[in-house]
Amino acid sequence: MKYMCLVYTAEDGALRPGTKVEYPSVARAMRDAGVFLGSGLLQPAGSATTIRVRHGETLLTDGPFAEIKEQLGGYFLLECADLDEAMKWAATIPVARYGSVEVRPLIAVEAAP
Repeated sequence: MKYMCLVYTAEDGALRPGTKVEYPSVARAMRDAGVFLGSGLLQPAGSATTIRVRHGETLLTDGPFAEIKEQLGGYFLLECADLDEAMKWAATIPVARYGSVEVRPLIAVEAAP
């Protein structure tokens, strides 16, 4: 099963001193265990564009959808045997010590022929 680990950090998006160097070793450990599918960092929430389609009209809004104290700053995509294994790996993501990591199972969607 695939799990998305959504990494939330302080509104300014800054990593805590010393944790930036931990991310490559965490990803390497995940890769060595065969659970790592990918990861990435996001630009600050102010760089976001929110898209809504209402009554056939596309509406664009610059910036984040909502004002929040923590913002989505990145993700890890894992393939694990179960939620317990995914949570074990999510706990190794450095931001879990001062922000939060939300673990959500993905729904398998088959592509249309």
